[in-house]
Amino acid sequence: MKRIKGFRQAKPLLTREGPSASSLPSPWLEDKTRKDDLSVDQIVGRIIADVRANGDRALLSYTEKLDRVRLSSLSVTRREIAAAYGKVDEKLASALELAANRIDKFHSVCKQRLESSFLSHGLGRQVSPLQRVGIYVPGGTAAYPSSLLMTAIPARVAGVKEIIVATPPQQDGTIWAPTLVAADIAKVDRLFKIGGAQAIAALAFGTETVPKVDKICGPGNVFVVTAKRMVYGIVDIESLPGPSEVIVVADDTADASFCAADLIAQAEHDPLASAILITTSSKLADNVDNEIKLQLGRLERRTVAAEAMSSRGMIVTVDSPDDAIELVNLYAPEHVSLMLRNATAYVERIRNAGCIFVGGSSPVALGDYVAGPSHVLPTGGSARFSSPLSVEDFLKTANIVALNEQDARDLGQAAITIAEAEGLKGHAHAIRIRLQTTEGKNT
Repeated sequence: MKRIKGFRQAKPLLTREGPSASSLPSPWLEDKTRKDDLSVDQIVGRIIADVRANGDRALLSYTEKLDRVRLSSLSVTRREIAAAYGKVDEKLASALELAANRIDKFHSVCKQRLESSFLSHGLGRQVSPLQRVGIYVPGGTAAYPSSLLMTAIPARVAGVKEIIVATPPQQDGTIWAPTLVAADIAKVDRLFKIGGAQAIAALAFGTETVPKVDKICGPGNVFVVTAKRMVYGIVDIESLPGPSEVIVVADDTADASFCAADLIAQAEHDPLASAILITTSSKLADNVDNEIKLQLGRLERRTVAAEAMSSRGMIVTVDSPDDAIELVNLYAPEHVSLMLRNATAYVERIRNAGCIFVGGSSPVALGDYVAGPSHVLPTGGSARFSSPLSVEDFLKTANIVALNEQDARDLGQAAITIAEAEGLKGHAHAIRIRLQTTEGKNT
């Protein structure tokens, strides 16, 4: 890992101007891009156009071509879901249930604060759920049933009428059993065996089998993220997720083994992941560096984690916690872990972060699975202006204006004045005619 000394040296390295790359493309698509000299945007644009024009036929063709699987049906049956429970260890099923319950409780409390209401003087806000949402769940070597829970359950709590999941099939044409169990626990309505940009296109435009949705959520590789960007406006999206990232802020009270473990946990996601330690203690910096080397040696995904640590990892020493917090706000990380004495006192000073983990008993990995808040968080510096996935993502609002005649009289002349200044005589007339009618009644 790079060693950086001092706030001044660290500041330009941790000041981000824009989102980072989303993820690595699959080997087949990397080869395809080189051979045809096509950009990712061009490849994804062609896939979207094909799915939009040819529907299920295009989906089945891409599944055979890209996933190497020939399917007779895109839909997952209830029988397949029921059979999945027999393939999943009871311990894992129970863990998924625990996670689901905590996610449900957290978002249910959040929703209670968002009910529709009249505010005052005939003005209010109506809150209603989206009708249909599509959730993309990666498959293959990066299958995450936890991500399904973290997206589908907030949607269900919000009251979304229909939740659709798309996920790529395995080589035998089935969906990984834990993903099916998670979908059942989350009460997903329909599942489809579709991956990649073609899945995003199907959810955005609909096909003979796949219904068109109102919003698409979920992580994926660079082609999935590019497809989400391209269909935005046809449907809504929650974000353009990128590689995992964490900043651990620690002082001399922190446990070096905890710090190292939390850095490695995020680094093992992706060679493009960012794992950064900012500390006021040179001794802790040395100890964490040694711990990382020790723990990496025992890690199954050590090649991935080591590459991330080497290319994007940093250990930064600064003079004070104040300097550390300022660097956090500049970087706007997905996760920030505060391993400081009196850590709670620093929470309100963090303006830019997806999720804040306070103290050594709150490892980021617990937030990834069972704490309760969604682990779908802003990445690439987007925490400066965006928020974690939550129940609000699946709700929309409509403002309510229900004025009485007195309100119209009190406000009407000011509105007429503004309308006429803007040259919109019809607007002014629509107000004036009501005022004249009201005056006529009163006389």
